[in-house]
Amino acid sequence: MGTFHSVFAKLLRVEAEKIGYPSNFTIYDTDDSKSVLRAIIKELNLDDKLYAVNFVLNRISASKNNLISFREYNKNEQIQADDMSTGRGQLGKIYEMYATRCFRAGAMDFDDLLYKTNELLKLHPEVLNKYQHKFKYLMVDEYQDTNFSQYLIVKKLAAVNENLCVVGDDAQSIYAFRGANIQNILNFEKDYPDLKVFKLEQNYRSTQNIVHVANSIISNNKEQLKKNVFSEKEAGDKIKIMRAFSDNEEGKMVAEAIMQDRSLKGKNWNNFAILYRTNAQSRSMEEALRKLGIPYKIYGGLSFYQRKEIKDLIGYFRLTFNPNDEEALKRVINYPKRGIGDTTVDKIIVSADHHKVTPWEVIVDPVQYFDGKASPSLSNFATMIQSFQVLTKTKSAYESALYIAQHSGLLKDLYEDKSVEGLNRYENIQELLNGIKEFSEREDIEEKGLDIFMQDIALLTNDDKDKNKDADTVSLMTIHSSKGLEFSQVHVVGLEENLFPSQMSLNSRSDLEEERRLFYVAVTRAETKLTISYATSRFKFGTLISCEPSRFLDEIDAKYLELDYSAKTTTSNNPFFDDDRKAWTSGKQADAFSKPKPATSAPVKTTSILAKAHVVSPDFKPSDTSNLQVGMEVEHERFGFGKVQSLEGTKPDIKATIFFKEIGQKQLLLKFAKLSIINNMA
Repeated sequence: MGTFHSVFAKLLRVEAEKIGYPSNFTIYDTDDSKSVLRAIIKELNLDDKLYAVNFVLNRISASKNNLISFREYNKNEQIQADDMSTGRGQLGKIYEMYATRCFRAGAMDFDDLLYKTNELLKLHPEVLNKYQHKFKYLMVDEYQDTNFSQYLIVKKLAAVNENLCVVGDDAQSIYAFRGANIQNILNFEKDYPDLKVFKLEQNYRSTQNIVHVANSIISNNKEQLKKNVFSEKEAGDKIKIMRAFSDNEEGKMVAEAIMQDRSLKGKNWNNFAILYRTNAQSRSMEEALRKLGIPYKIYGGLSFYQRKEIKDLIGYFRLTFNPNDEEALKRVINYPKRGIGDTTVDKIIVSADHHKVTPWEVIVDPVQYFDGKASPSLSNFATMIQSFQVLTKTKSAYESALYIAQHSGLLKDLYEDKSVEGLNRYENIQELLNGIKEFSEREDIEEKGLDIFMQDIALLTNDDKDKNKDADTVSLMTIHSSKGLEFSQVHVVGLEENLFPSQMSLNSRSDLEEERRLFYVAVTRAETKLTISYATSRFKFGTLISCEPSRFLDEIDAKYLELDYSAKTTTSNNPFFDDDRKAWTSGKQADAFSKPKPATSAPVKTTSILAKAHVVSPDFKPSDTSNLQVGMEVEHERFGFGKVQSLEGTKPDIKATIFFKEIGQKQLLLKFAKLSIINNMA
């Protein structure tokens, strides 16, 4: 019993000599493989940005998982045409050199453990016959996640006895990007016409409403094995849909909902999970949780501000405001590479210590302190940082941050890495810039320089240190990381077109169906309560864009949802999202939101789902609220018209509780709230 890799690594130890390997062959981990590839790329004098090591390794891995040798790779006209079209015509040569070196070193990488097993069973029928009779019964778990290489091994070993049992759920096949092939489970009956199928259709985890929602989602996939999943638990709460005006507001709403549910229902923090499509989405969630003092932990990844690329850019920010920050200096002085190696950095530190000056002073005037070829590179680096210092004195936080990201070379370096990891890092940097852009446009603060933003970040990131691993915390993770887990209450966030489903999945039906399966996985993590949220606008590349609600929301039967107003008569499954979609399509978001609500005898809900946006009066002008009194009628730019219910606190921190006609009760801090007083007293 074991994973594919561990079981067949043992088999290869016994049989390796038949394919030219020693029985004590080395198994290269990912770092070993990358090291070999870096050396090859350097020897061939190739651009290490164009031939990014992660991209090259992924390309070779995909080839091996599809049983394509380097010889077949180089003979395949389509593969060669694809490589040439991207300017990477030497990938086949790299693959050949990599495979040759691994063989010469008596080493296999992880993919080789399956590739070489297939090679062994194909070239040596006596070995295949031996293990076909040794393993009379085979059982494979999570069969929907197997790739082509694993599929062939199983098929060969089971060919004699055909005592094969596979367990899996096609609705949870979400790893195509790792090479998993859903056709393996969908076509199982074609491979074995005499099979017996046992459908495990009872869900023991979730309430009936959650299961109904999951079923209504997955029923839209054409490629699936039909099942009737049911739950015998209680019906449970309806699924709540929360609509926010921005990603930051979405984070705030989710954090407040978790705080409220914990207080009312006596839950622990670890009963809650927040699931998102991409790692970059964690930023707005983390900041909202921190502001309310809610403890949390990122699973399957780092906290947003602890990710390398984020710390690199923040390192540039730190050095700009404090050139004597030695840790920031060492972090960024040669990233991206600019010809200032470790030896030069060591010389700088030794010289600074000897002359009783800071390393920055040595860099500004390197000729005075030591001789070396790096002097021009050091002078250029110093000039660049000094230009950043000048810029930040007059520009906003966002303008400064974007300039530093661009002119340091960091943004370009990340953009050129087209591997999955590289794209994630680039998205994270864009998300940081989006957060800074939103900070720059806040009306509740006067100073909006990058140094002020850095102060806020320093306070936020201080909480990342020394966290108790066993502490009671809210769980944050990507949906991919959540597979196999369960939580009492789950928030699935960011249900917007081009985010979830991902923009990259819209090119084919199969990709879109995998995104739908991913949503199914997210929904079925919840035991008792499921909340889904989306934002009608997000910052992207520094620009506030309108967002369309995800098509997946339309696929949920409205009778299982808790909405903020009664359903209209319509042919659509889900009328709730109609206005948002029209707003996104027309680009006139406020106009679309301001349409009157349909007449209904049912009371309008004023839950944490946001009501439609208010169209501000043409003559709106913020009033002096220092003499605001209970009973006064006011207008707010976003929340509309309301009446002051109560006032508490002392100047300058007076809070007003106001009941707004459109969205219900809100509590506002008067020194920040922009209110226009309609009349002096009710």
